[in-house]
Amino acid sequence: MQIDIMTLFPDMCNNYLGESIIGRAIKKGAVSVECHNIRDYTLNKQKQTDDAPFGGGMGMVMYCQPIYDCFQAICEKRGTRPHLIYMSPCGKVLTQQRVVELSKLDNLCILCGHYEGVDERVIEEIVDEEISIGDYVVTGGELPALILTDAVMRMCEGVLSDEECYTDESHFSGLLEYPQYTRPAVWRDREVPEILRSGHHANIQKWKLEKAEERTRERRPDMWEKYVNNKEKQT
Repeated sequence: MQIDIMTLFPDMCNNYLGESIIGRAIKKGAVSVECHNIRDYTLNKQKQTDDAPFGGGMGMVMYCQPIYDCFQAICEKRGTRPHLIYMSPCGKVLTQQRVVELSKLDNLCILCGHYEGVDERVIEEIVDEEISIGDYVVTGGELPALILTDAVMRMCEGVLSDEECYTDESHFSGLLEYPQYTRPAVWRDREVPEILRSGHHANIQKWKLEKAEERTRERRPDMWEKYVNNKEKQT
C-alpha cells in the first residue's frame, strides 16, 4: 500500500513514521508512506498558504491552489488518482470497520488541514471523504492523519507478524479486548488468573471471550447492543 500525506509539517509526520512497527514495515518495503509539503506548491514569494476568512472570524483558512496542485503532483507521480481523505471534525468518526475497508486500497492520500481548516471549494473539488478521529478538535490534521495511517497500515500484510495480532484486539470483532497479563505470575499480591496458566487452550479461549463480552457490556453498552444484535442475526 502507498499512502501520501499532504501537510504543512512533513517533519512532524516523518518523525513518527520512522519509529516502531510502522517504521520497520516501511524500511522492509511492506508499506510505503511519503509526506508532501503543501508549502512547496505555493505561487507567492512568501510561501504563504492561508488568508483571513471571508465573512470574518478568527483564524486563517488554507488556500485552494497549493492543496490542489500538491494533489495533482501526487496523482502524476503515482500514475493514478489516490482516494483522498481530509481529516476534519466535520467528517464521519473513524471506525475499525472503515480502517479495514481502507486497508484494501492500493493508494490512499490524506490531507492535513490547519488553522481554521481549508477552503471549502477544494474539498468539493478533490476530496473523496472526510474523516474525524472523535468529537473534539486539535490544532492541525497531522496527528489525526498519523492515527489513520497507523491504523490502516497495521492491517496490511507484512506489517504485523501474524493476522491474530489484530483480529484478537478491541473493536475488530465488535468487542473490547479481554484483560492481558504477563510475568510475574504474582505482583503486589495480585495473581494472574489460574486458567491462563493452565495450558488448556479451549478453556482459555472460552475465558477470553467471556471477559471480552463482560468488559464490553459494562464499559461500552452501545457496542454491546450492536454485538448482540449481530449475533441474533447470525442465528
